[in-house]
Amino acid sequence: MSDPNPPQNGGPTPPAGGPTPPPGQAPNDHPAPPQQPYSPPPQQPYGQQPPSQPYAQPAPSGPLPPDQDKQWASFAHFGGVIGFVPALVIWLIFKDRGPRTNAEGKEALNWQITFTIAMVAAWILTLVLGWIPVIGLLIGLLPVALWVVNIVFSILGGVRVNAGGSYRYPVTLRLIS
Repeated sequence: MSDPNPPQNGGPTPPAGGPTPPPGQAPNDHPAPPQQPYSPPPQQPYGQQPPSQPYAQPAPSGPLPPDQDKQWASFAHFGGVIGFVPALVIWLIFKDRGPRTNAEGKEALNWQITFTIAMVAAWILTLVLGWIPVIGLLIGLLPVALWVVNIVFSILGGVRVNAGGSYRYPVTLRLIS
């Protein structure tokens, strides 16, 4: 077998990859690090779970301070401008944390439910009677008028509660008490 790198100047050439490997090893093999014996994870008796790290629990929610209670109560009314979802979410989250938020959230939610029922009825009337020329025009404006009334009442309620008072909508089905 011939050496791919013949010696120059008469001396032996060291291998290109570094030190000479010990006898019995190929030139490019590196000695393997010592292996740890494999041990499977400990088995748990059937039906028992291994102890695990507990998840971080949220801090317990205490009562709202008076200024935040007033703020969330007014947000429940102001949220009516975009629909019933803000009043519902605020009331469900904060009803046990603040008495004002509980009362005003229920009032705002009752109004939003009443408004939603009235809006559905207005759209049904618009679809049924919309083909009559003059009546159809007037009935067609009913959903728009109801939406304007909702915006006005929601803003009035939010402003009154934010000023420190309470607000009752004039025509409301009291479904949540």
